[in-house]
Amino acid sequence: MSTHKDVKRVTTHTLLEMKESGEKISMLTAYDYSMATIVDQAGMDVILVGDSASNVMAGHETTLPITLDQMIYHAASVIRAVKRSLVVVDLPFGTYQGDSKEALRSAIRIMKESEAHAVKLEGGREVIESINRILSAGIPVMGHLGLTPQSIYKFGTYTVRAKEEDEAKRLIEDAKLLEEAGCFALVVEKVPAKLAKKVAESISIPVIGIGAGGDVDGQVLVMHDMLGINKEFSPRFLRRYHNLFDEIKGSFEHYIKDVKSRDFPNESEQY
Repeated sequence: MSTHKDVKRVTTHTLLEMKESGEKISMLTAYDYSMATIVDQAGMDVILVGDSASNVMAGHETTLPITLDQMIYHAASVIRAVKRSLVVVDLPFGTYQGDSKEALRSAIRIMKESEAHAVKLEGGREVIESINRILSAGIPVMGHLGLTPQSIYKFGTYTVRAKEEDEAKRLIEDAKLLEEAGCFALVVEKVPAKLAKKVAESISIPVIGIGAGGDVDGQVLVMHDMLGINKEFSPRFLRRYHNLFDEIKGSFEHYIKDVKSRDFPNESEQY
């Protein structure tokens, strides 16, 4: 199997080729220059500047409070670090729902002011007008179905979506609708693995899962979750690759101890 490890820059077309050749797509969030540098150099295919910044960077309970200006700030910071990854930016809550002209203005601001490569927005048929308008301006769009965190108050819970037959059927219809509109890829969040597999098989664009099993075309996680910086959040789908909360805290405690005991700085650490 050929891999795209050595591509100079990942594009929407690269992702399509990866799906066709059966190569899985790796995607992770990043919100700042220093971390994005590491993610990019590791060889990540896609970096998502997620509205999850509202939670992990700003401490909000939901993704709803983050603003367009704040998303642009995070996106611009990430873009300055990136040489290889495709950078996708979430359109925040309230910047595209119900008004396709505002959706286009929001997407244009993200593309112009952050120089990102694509935008992502949540929803299917109810936001299709906004998606069509953004695509008509030549801006690549990634869709997002299943659990859509911006609609948390509508559903009232973060539980698995589309377990009922009606909702499952609607999800597949929405996926096809997004493909027909011209979205280049789709995130499917917290849906049964069998359904996610069916979605990935029924459309030709890449389907990237989060809590959607292994039979989709790629996976995405929130960086702070998988590194164990964020300890409170531990859904079933999350694999922790590190326990950085304790490791970093240990380093800070060590530093405090060295300062208090006058061990730092020592002779060789001064001029």
